[in-house]
Amino acid sequence: MAFPDDVLTDDEEVVLHLHPHWGSLVVPVLSVVTALALMTLGVFFVPDNFAREALQYLVLALGLAAIGYFGVAPWLRWITTHFVFTTERLIIREGVVNHTGRDIPLVWLSNVSWDQSLPDRLVGSGTLSIESAGQRGPIILTHVPRVEGVYATLRELADAADVRRRSGG
Repeated sequence: MAFPDDVLTDDEEVVLHLHPHWGSLVVPVLSVVTALALMTLGVFFVPDNFAREALQYLVLALGLAAIGYFGVAPWLRWITTHFVFTTERLIIREGVVNHTGRDIPLVWLSNVSWDQSLPDRLVGSGTLSIESAGQRGPIILTHVPRVEGVYATLRELADAADVRRRSGG
């Protein structure tokens, strides 16, 4: 899904546009597989009595609700979460129904750090912690793909923005 260009200023360019790492979808996928298996078992092994058909529909309804809650909802959150790094700012957009956003000018960045746990290192993701002037506490971006490269790119963009600010252009 492309990021809309109408939120950018005239001389601003998108350098990186990321979604959270695909590894954040492993648990939802396993949840969907588990729900499908339990639905199948539940439908075929309902006791044969007067309420069999009603119980089968109940099992199907509960299974579909579980798939929606544990599988579809996390996927929708994943696809609607954007980490956009431009030449001027960091843009964070999240949300399916309740859409939230945060824009941080690169010249406001005071500290950027990254962290990788062992599972993060295995899949190539990590956590990016960003502190900026005027913010209450750090901004934590989890499941950032190629976090070391993103960190380096963000530092380069912030340094270039600082040079432009100091030179007046």
